Amino acid sequence: MQIINQERNSTNLLWTGGWDSTFQLLQLLLIYQTRVTPFYLIDTERKSVGLEIRTMKRIKDHLFRDFPHTKDLLEPVQFHTVTDISPDPEITKAYQSILKKRHMGMQYEWLARFCKENGISDMQLSIQSHIRPNPASLSIEPIVSIINDGLRDVYVIKSKFKGTDEYKIFKYFSFPIIKTSKIQMATIADKHGWNKIMGMTWFCHNPTCSKKPCGKCKPCLIAIKEDFGWRIPPERRVISFYYRRIFWPLKLLIKNTLQKLAILE
Repeated sequence: MQIINQERNSTNLLWTGGWDSTFQLLQLLLIYQTRVTPFYLIDTERKSVGLEIRTMKRIKDHLFRDFPHTKDLLEPVQFHTVTDISPDPEITKAYQSILKKRHMGMQYEWLARFCKENGISDMQLSIQSHIRPNPASLSIEPIVSIINDGLRDVYVIKSKFKGTDEYKIFKYFSFPIIKTSKIQMATIADKHGWNKIMGMTWFCHNPTCSKKPCGKCKPCLIAIKEDFGWRIPPERRVISFYYRRIFWPLKLLIKNTLQKLAILE
């Protein structure tokens, strides 16, 4: 994979067209007035890829129309395919070790491999602490500290944790909004007049045939927990209600039972 040469003052940002990464994109472009190089990694197993790419296109078009100066700040999105990332046994082993202690999305494993392969040591990840915290944020919050990246305070892994599995995964990243809730982002967006753009963002991983949020995938469930259920159509919220109260507890019970049986074997 070939990485485009970047300006020295360009900020690397993983951008998916979602609420969190779009909020950080707007902060960088419209508040800090800095150049941004966005990255999008194509996971062919995720049904929402096409919608996410179209969402980013709509957001870019809106930005360039209403904030023309962003044309000079926003670099072309760098698209890369997950299956093209080279294997890295050290990172994979660290990820598997973390899984023995807690759940963590597999995307962090291939994101780390991508950054290592391409010599990127400062990719901004827009994960944040939810009302019920993100498993990834649980893994890193105890071992991060604040630094100033020249624009604002961001969180990075403390160097004293070198050698740990978490450090091997997350040393390539900074976390500018890990302590910022979605409600806080909504307040800031409203203050700066970004509501229309934020309303364009996409979050569901399993869209319906009519390209609406499903109400059942993890991002949809998180949206509901964080009082963002209004972004899900009413009929899907009804389905989600019964899914969360009947199917999800049953699914967890079956999963835990199978895990216990595996331990006893």
